[in-house]
Amino acid sequence: MGPLDGVRVIEMAGMGPGPFAAMLLADLGADVVRVDRWSNSGDLPDTERRVRGTDPTRYVLHRGRRSLGVDLKAPGAAELLLDMAAQSDALIEGFRPGVMERLGLGPDACLARNPRLIYGRMTGWGQDGPLAATAGHDINYIALSGALDQVARAGERPLPPVNFVGDMGGGGLVLAYGVVCALLAVARGGAGQVVDAAITDGSALLTAMLYGLVAQGRWSTTPGTNFADTGAPYYEVYETADGKHVAVGAIEPRFYATLIGKLGLEPEAEATQNDQSRWPQTKVRFAEIFRTRTRDEWAAYFENTDACVTPVLSMEEAPHHPHNRARSSFVQIDGVVQPAPAPRFSASATRIGKPPPAPGEDTASVLRDYGFTLARIELLRSQKAIG
Repeated sequence: MGPLDGVRVIEMAGMGPGPFAAMLLADLGADVVRVDRWSNSGDLPDTERRVRGTDPTRYVLHRGRRSLGVDLKAPGAAELLLDMAAQSDALIEGFRPGVMERLGLGPDACLARNPRLIYGRMTGWGQDGPLAATAGHDINYIALSGALDQVARAGERPLPPVNFVGDMGGGGLVLAYGVVCALLAVARGGAGQVVDAAITDGSALLTAMLYGLVAQGRWSTTPGTNFADTGAPYYEVYETADGKHVAVGAIEPRFYATLIGKLGLEPEAEATQNDQSRWPQTKVRFAEIFRTRTRDEWAAYFENTDACVTPVLSMEEAPHHPHNRARSSFVQIDGVVQPAPAPRFSASATRIGKPPPAPGEDTASVLRDYGFTLARIELLRSQKAIG
C-alpha cells in the first residue's frame, strides 16, 4: 500500500504541471480520476488535442490513473462532478482564474458539498495579481521570478531549462506538496481549503539558496561567474574526444585535490582553486585535457573516485547505466521506458498503477465506483454529458 492509499483525487485535465502533480499523487497510491474534456461532436480545444497527441496511452505524464470523459458544458456535467467532489479528498485544476467558477465548479461550490475537500489550483501567475488573467508558459513564469536569469554562462543569454524549473519543479511538485500538506491538516481536524500554486511563486522559491548566498556575499547576481553556475572550472561541462561530454562538480577542496591529481596537474594548483582570476586559464587547461579521451574512457578512469566526474548521458542511455539499473530508477511499462516513482519509503510502496488511459476509457467503472446508479449513468449519456 502506498502512503496515499485510500485518498481520492479528481484531476481536471490540463497540460504540464497539473498532470505532473496528479502523476506524483497517483505514484504514491492515491486513486486519481482524470476528467478528460469530452465532445460527442469531436470539437475539442487545440490544447486538448495536443495533450492527447497521436497515442495518449503512451503519454507517461498521464500514468497511474483512470479517465472519465465529460463534456463540461453539457447539462448535468457540473452536478456530476460536484457529486464526485462530495466523495473525494482533493480536486486539482489548472484553468485560468475564473474558468471553474463559470462552469459551476469553483471552490465555493465544491467546498459547500464537501467542507473537508482540498481544492488545488495550478496556474502560472496565481489566482490574483496584475497578470493573473493573462496567458503565459514556463519560460515566461521563470523569467519573471528571476530564476531564468541565473541559468546562463558568462556573457551569454539565459538558456531555458526545458520546463524542469517552472512547470515541473516550481509548479507540479509544489502543488502536490501543497495538496498533501493540506490533507494532513484535514486529518488532524482542520477544514478543507484552497491551495493556490503559482509557477512564479514556486520557481522563485527554488532560488532561496541563491538569495541566502547573496546575503552572505558568496554569490554574484551576474550569471556564470560563481562556483556553481559554470563560472568555476571545477563546476563545468567539458567536451570529450568523441564529441560527447563529462560533468565536473568538484566543489569541496578534497574533491578538487582528487580531480587535480587524476588529471595529472601539479599539486600547487589546489591552492588556487578559488582564485577567480585564474579560473579562465584553468578552464582552458581542463578543456584541453578532457578532449584527449572519449567520454566513456573518462567515465571508466574516474569510476569509484571522489573527483566528482560523471558522463553526461542521453535520455536513451540513462536507463541502462549500472547505477540506475541497480536502483531500478527507470521502468518499462507496455514498451514505454519512463522514470520510476520517487521518493522511496521503508514501509510504504510506490507504484505505477496502470498505463496512461485513453480519454474516457474508464467512464463507466469510475461512475460505478462513485456509487452512480445505472439509471443516472444512462441519463448522463442521453444528455451527452459523458463519453
